Amino acid sequence: MVCGITATGQRPGWRCNREAVGYNSRVTSGFATPQGTDLFTARFSAGCASGFYRTFDGLKASSIGLGTYLGNPDEPTDKAYRGAISAAVRGGLNFLDTAINYRNTRSEQSIGAALSDLFRSGDCQRDELVVATKAGFLTPGAVPSFLKPDDVVGGMHSMEPRFIADQIDRSRSNLGLETIDIFYLHNPETQLNFVIRDEFDGRIRLAFEALERMVAEGKIRYYGTATWEGYRRPGGAKDTLDLVRLIEIAQEQGGPQHHFRWIQLPLNLAMVEAFANRVYEGDGDLSVLDVAARSHMAVVASASLLQSKLSRNLPEGLASKFGGLETDAQRAIQFARSTPGITVALVGMSKPAHVSENLALAKVRPLTEQQYAGLYQTA
Repeated sequence: MVCGITATGQRPGWRCNREAVGYNSRVTSGFATPQGTDLFTARFSAGCASGFYRTFDGLKASSIGLGTYLGNPDEPTDKAYRGAISAAVRGGLNFLDTAINYRNTRSEQSIGAALSDLFRSGDCQRDELVVATKAGFLTPGAVPSFLKPDDVVGGMHSMEPRFIADQIDRSRSNLGLETIDIFYLHNPETQLNFVIRDEFDGRIRLAFEALERMVAEGKIRYYGTATWEGYRRPGGAKDTLDLVRLIEIAQEQGGPQHHFRWIQLPLNLAMVEAFANRVYEGDGDLSVLDVAARSHMAVVASASLLQSKLSRNLPEGLASKFGGLETDAQRAIQFARSTPGITVALVGMSKPAHVSENLALAKVRPLTEQQYAGLYQTA
């Protein structure tokens, strides 16, 4: 079905080892590649407007990603996600996001089940998809026995290197993937409520060192930070994450070719701090998105619909500025993915109907920078 596959099922020139992950040996080897994502997007590009797919470090990713945060940890929700993920990938979306603590590991497992279906059917190959997960919060049933009280803050969060390595192996097993494309430290700013800045920097340094090692081992391809408050807080706040400092630490651990290349943060119609707040001094005041762009980092917008709060009842004057769109959910997603500096906008999708509604945006160009700026202008 897909062009460019060799008799062994691998892309020409693509090779990966087949080390078992320990928790589950039934895994798919490989990772997202420029060649694979090119093949994926080529199958759908005729029906997509310019700007739906975006390139970072050679990888092409859909500007809308499927998130798996919401829902009960039960079998009906598992089944719903499995169907939505399959529909999304078959519809042209190739960016999937989860976390080990989402629905107590069941979101990762739901993605794993859906990917197994897709790979078995031949609807896609491993190197066509970008899969991201995260860890940091303690998850019932997934806490290693070696974790000590001193390794945990607030009884809920850890960045201890062995813990992070353990969580990555568990995630690889849950997802059924030998290699995770993007691994995020999940809300690392949580630590700043319990330790001083110097101690935090030391913990991040050890975590980044371990993550660089896991890249070398083929367990992950990139790493980053997925935050809620950290990049939205004003400069100088106790729990502010300093992206410039984090990049410096990554360079200390991985050199110029370090793999700290992705960040995730909330960006939506109600939360515009990452774009609007100028928190870094330099050649003009810079936003977090400016710093990321100058540092050749990709940025993923979470909470595009703010847990469905922005999917309805937008003010008429605002809604009218999004031409060609039929629903408020589409308008909110269009805002997030059109924000300058955003690579992918995440949307929670657990129903095929939501997938269909959201993927209608594939036929609509993102807003131009002038149109986007106009959203901030008041009458």
